[in-house]
Parts: sequence; C-alpha cells; structure tokens
Amino acid sequence: MEMFLMLACMSLFGLAVSALAFGAASNGTGHVARQSEEKPSVALPSHFFADEQLERVAAAGTQVPIEVLLLQIERHVRLEQAAAESFLQLPTAESLHSRTASPLVH
Repeated sequence: MEMFLMLACMSLFGLAVSALAFGAASNGTGHVARQSEEKPSVALPSHFFADEQLERVAAAGTQVPIEVLLLQIERHVRLEQAAAESFLQLPTAESLHSRTASPLVH
C-alpha cells in the first residue's frame, strides 16, 4: 500500500511540474506574437549572406510569379543533389568544398 501511495504522489508531482512548464511555455508565445505585429521604424541591420539577393529584389521592384520561384528552387535542388552524388562517387576534400553551379545563395 505504501508503494502505491508513493507512486501516486510522485505521479501527481510530475503532473504538477508538467502543467507549470506548459503554462510557462504557452504564456511566452502570445507575447512574441504581439511583438512581431509591430513594424520597426529604424533601418534593419545588413544580412551577411543575403545582401546581394536583397539588392536584386529591391532593384527589380516587381513581384515574381510563384511558378518562376518554384522552378528556380527545383533547379537548385537538382544541382545540389548532383553535387552530393558526385561527392559520394569520389569523395575528396576539393569536391567537398567546391561550389555548385546554382545561382541561389546557400
């Protein structure tokens, strides 16, 4: 009987700790969502690798159809898969660190 009571008490304690952890985690998400709705009025810092892409998009000023973007992504994935397959066939340090022919920023 003592073993059953000990198990019941430990289970209730575990349930209470889980409830407190869940409550703390769920309260934080609402606060983050409210912050993301506000738009900053200051200039954003530069994005280290994405500066070229941002400049191209800003210069174009027009929206690109989704089909074109999907084709570019599919081409990028095919090129990356081909690079991975060639590395698996003949693994060398040079082929591991070589760039692919994809124009997308990694």
